This record gives sequence, C-alpha cells and structure tokens, in this order.
Amino acid sequence: SFFANAQVFKAGQCPTPAVQANFDASKYIGRWFEIQRLPTSFQVGQCSRAFYDLKAPGVIEVLNSENNGTINSIIGSAKVKDPAEPAKLEVSFYEDTPPGPYWVLSTDYTGHSLVYGCTDYGLFHMELSWILSREPTLPKETVAELHGILSSIGVAVDKMLTTVQEEGHCGAMEQ
Repeated sequence: SFFANAQVFKAGQCPTPAVQANFDASKYIGRWFEIQRLPTSFQVGQCSRAFYDLKAPGVIEVLNSENNGTINSIIGSAKVKDPAEPAKLEVSFYEDTPPGPYWVLSTDYTGHSLVYGCTDYGLFHMELSWILSREPTLPKETVAELHGILSSIGVAVDKMLTTVQEEGHCGAMEQ
C-alpha cells in the first residue's frame, strides 16, 4: 500500500551519529546488495543493488538498480563534502534536485555497510537508511548489530523493509 512506502518523517532535528572512522572509498567500490531499507518514495521494486565506482578522489559514481517487473537503473554521483570526514558523502541523481546525505555509519568493506541520511526541514526531519551486503544475504547477528546502531540514534528499525534478493526473483539482474 502507499502508506507502507511512506517516507519516515519525525519531529525535531536530525541526529548526528558517529560515522565510519578512516573511511576508504577505494575499498568501498564494487557491488552491494540491499538487505533492508527505511521506506522511501523513490524505491518501489525488489532486488535492489548498488554498484559504486571511484571516478576521482572523493567522487564515486553510483549505479542503483531494482526490479519492479522491469529492471530500472539510475546513475548518480556521490561526493565527499569535507575531506576530514570522508564517510559523509552527498549523493545526487538529477541536476535540478539538491543532493542528499549518504553517511556510512559502519562498514567492514567486505561484508556489510550501514548507510544513513537525514535532512532537516525546520520543525521535522526525514530519515533514510540502508543495510547493504556484498552478498544477497547477511547474517541475522550482523543485521541485529546494525539495528542497534540505528536504534541508538532514534531510528525506528521496526519500520525497515526487507528487500527480496532470492535468485529466482532476481536472476535477470546480474551485472
């Protein structure tokens, strides 16, 4: 239903969580599978995955794909705003829309990544979050650990949607 996919708006200002220390974009590039996400208005399909490619220091090309009957892809660009905080990126997909925050809260580069973005709108804020994996699955213990990080900054992890990544459903997505 529409409301199941409604974005998460909350009262007050964005939290300012700690991000991944010494974030290394060159280790982050490659393919990631979406395991869970907070609802967004712009993602409706399943089998979501992202492919990152380093274009220049502090600039990552983003290719996001999902399957909602047909395979949809979108290309964007993620840029480091402040070289002192390389895990805080801003991603943009269209020239006429403002970039959105893409903060890597936790990653081990080879297994999982926890991404968080929050935008302030005066008296309220909008949150986005993704749990990503190098494989189509992620151990429950890891998901629970990442939920703990999100809960600690006030994210309603019970609102997170689990993404279908079964091969029977997503086989045509291989890139």
